Amino acid sequence: MFQRKNTATPQQAFMKLKHYCSYQERCHADVKEKLYSLGLRKIEVEQLIAQLIDENYLNEERFAQLFVGGYFRQKKWGINKIVYALRQKKVSEYNIKKGLKEINRDEYEATAEKLVQTKWSLLKNEQYLNRENKTMSYLLQKGYEPDLIAGIIKKIKSKTSLK
Repeated sequence: MFQRKNTATPQQAFMKLKHYCSYQERCHADVKEKLYSLGLRKIEVEQLIAQLIDENYLNEERFAQLFVGGYFRQKKWGINKIVYALRQKKVSEYNIKKGLKEINRDEYEATAEKLVQTKWSLLKNEQYLNRENKTMSYLLQKGYEPDLIAGIIKKIKSKTSLK
């Protein structure tokens, strides 16, 4: 019978996962991946995940809320990029919606405006259309909505044309 080198008993895996989940919030997909890397079978993985949920080591709603809050405040990501990243981690749409409630709309728009102004001023030596396109591309890449960015750029252009 073939046996993998990195196999752990379910008890050993559970102890490792308790530490893994208490060190930092994790999503179900990350925990499943970790359990499979320890050489466990599907039925053992499902049982351990259920046990981690029961003991509140694993909570995907809490994970989504912390993920959204952290990536918005620390990395200044927009909603589109955050939602995409959560979907990549196989977080449910329900938990994504719950997590997005962590973002205050006024704070979100203020952050987008600050990012636009910073990028706009960095590109002051660029040709007018290049400046606008590069600013737009930068914020799209950060995950902000095109309408929001366009509105902020329009507001900045009207302020600068008044001077």
